[in-house]
Amino acid sequence: MNRTMALDEREIAIDRAADRIGYIVLAFGILLDVAYRSFARAEAGWDLLGLVVLSGIVSLGYRLRLGVRPRPVLTIVAVAAVVGLIVAVGIAILRP
Repeated sequence: MNRTMALDEREIAIDRAADRIGYIVLAFGILLDVAYRSFARAEAGWDLLGLVVLSGIVSLGYRLRLGVRPRPVLTIVAVAAVVGLIVAVGIAILRP
C-alpha cells in the first residue's frame, strides 16, 4: 500500500489490534453462519458478504474510537459505499 505519511508505533499497534478484532469477528461469524444454515436449515450461506462488511466496520470503528483518523481510508470507504449503492440500485431496478 502506498502511504503518504509515516505512522508512529501507537498507530501501528492500533491498526494491528483493529485488524485482529475484525478478522476474529469475520472468522467466527462465518463459521457460525455456515454451520447454522447447513445443519438447521439446509441452505447455502450467501449472506457471508454481510459478515465481510461487518468486519470492516468493526475494524474501522475500533480505529476511530481510539483516535486514529485514517483519512485516505475513510475516503476510499465512502467512494466504495457510493459505488456499491449505485450498483445495488441498478441491479434492483433492472432485475425482472
